[in-house]
This record gives sequence, C-alpha cells and structure tokens, in this order.
Amino acid sequence: MKKLLIIIIIIALVVAGGYFFFKGKNKKVNESEVTPERGSISIEIRLDGSVEPRNRIEIKPQVSGRIEDILVVEGQRVKKGEIIAWLSSTDRATLMDLARSKGEDEVKKWEDTYKPTPVISPINGFIISRTKEPGQSVSMSDVLLVMADELIVMANVDETDLRNIFLGQNVVISLDAYQDKKFGGKVEHIAYESTVVSNVTVYEVKILPVRAPGYFRAGMSATVSVLSQKKDDALLLPSDAIIDKGRKKMVKVKSQNPKGSRSERSEYKEVEVGINNGKQVEIVSGITENDVVLLPELGSKGSGSNRARVPGMMGGPR
Repeated sequence: MKKLLIIIIIIALVVAGGYFFFKGKNKKVNESEVTPERGSISIEIRLDGSVEPRNRIEIKPQVSGRIEDILVVEGQRVKKGEIIAWLSSTDRATLMDLARSKGEDEVKKWEDTYKPTPVISPINGFIISRTKEPGQSVSMSDVLLVMADELIVMANVDETDLRNIFLGQNVVISLDAYQDKKFGGKVEHIAYESTVVSNVTVYEVKILPVRAPGYFRAGMSATVSVLSQKKDDALLLPSDAIIDKGRKKMVKVKSQNPKGSRSERSEYKEVEVGINNGKQVEIVSGITENDVVLLPELGSKGSGSNRARVPGMMGGPR
C-alpha cells in the first residue's frame, strides 16, 4: 500500500511538471507596438573637473622681517607693478621699535630715512588667498599672498571620448556648489600627453568660462557637459527595438495580414542606424514612419534589449 502511494505521487509530479513545461513553452511572449517618430537626438559627454587658477603665483617677501601693512584682500583685482604690501627688514623693524620708545619725532625721523620695502604684484590678476597679517614676522620662504591671473576649469577626458572634444568647442559648466546655475565655456586646450587615473588613460582639458561671475572659487568641483553629437528631425526608435545579427541591425516589423487570416504576421527588416544614446536610436534607412515595429514588453520573460532572435540566428526559431 505504501509503495503504491509513492508511485501515485511520482506519477502526479511528472504529469504536473510536464503540464507546466509545455504550458510555459507554448506561452506567447507579449509584444508591444511602436512606430518610428521624428525628433531630435543627441549624445552628451559629462566630464568631472575642478575650478583652478590658470597661473597660480605665491607672493613671498624679498627680505626677512615684519609685515607693516597688507593693502589687498581676497578677491581684489590688482595690476602688474601695483604695491600690495609693505615690509620692514629685521634691521628696520628693530630700529623702528627703538625709535618708538623715544617718541614720535624719533619715529618720523627714521621713517623718512629708512623706508620700508614694497611688495609688488608680478601680474595682472586677483588675490585668491591672504595668509599673513600686519605685525607678523616672516622669513623669505613664507607665503604672504596667493594670486591668480584667471580661473579656468580643469577636466579629464577618457581617451575613448577624446574624438568628441575639439578646440573652441562650446560646453556647459555646472558647479556642485550652485547646482541650479549653468555657465557657458569653451575648450581652449587639450593635453598632448596622457595621464593614468584609476587605471584609466585620460587627457587633461582646459576650459575657459565665457563669463566667469563671482560664483567661481578655486578648488570648486565642476561638471562639464559636452554635446558630442546631435541631429534634428531624425527618425527615432527605442534602443530595445534593435536586434543584433552579426554586423547587421534588424527590427521586427508587423506585416499586413492576408485576407481572411486572423493570425498576426511579422517580418525582420535590416536597418541602418545612426546616433544611439542608449534610450533612443536614429534610423537612417530600412523602415519608414508608416511601419509598425514590434518589441517584447520589458516585463515579459525572455524580453529586453537585444534578446529577441531573428530566424536563422543560433538558438532562434527556424
């Protein structure tokens, strides 16, 4: 009796398994219909970068001594040759301290006789850092001020994207600190020598902001958007509609049903594609706006990008 029960259970399992196997095998994959539409398509490259001075200059004292006065503040623009600070050498600082102990007349006498040393701006630019204050003692290795001629954006481009970058190209700059604002820029230099960052070969690109407002600060993180390809009035399909067959690109197209036929018919057509941004693809030739293209629904088993098989492909229906 026990053996008979086991045999019955095994037979039931085999029958149930066969039922679900053939039911799943014969289950028709749902397909959705799309029609090619006219529109614009583009490919945008995003580069990570940072705001940096084109030329960063550290201003150091010509003599060791004491700072008498600093005439500039951070952000202030100065001209080449302009006096930006006054220094007293160690000897002058000692002498002036002695004179002050003897009264104002003695101070005035030595001020007229022993002049302080001026610190001169070496370039036209602006102050990006003020590291010292009047009254501090400094040596010739100390940095008083840091200057820059102008701020630019330095970014790295992967070697595989280098073909899409060229001199004079218009770009859009966004700053992490001001994500709601966009700034125009132009590519002004592309490095001739590569560097390796995180095992990736990259080239440094210098981008000049077209209008550099007060938002820019040295060291800010920036993102550069480069429009590498764009086409208007292109015939577009979802990227999932394209089926790879070797070097050929195919789409499954709904065909006209013969008169009296209730079953839907379809055929595969070879197409030439252009720009592909991962979501949409440009159709250059092979189908028209009047064609109805079939593609598996994303939720269907076996559906998804490039999973459909063309008759004649390995594993596909023959």
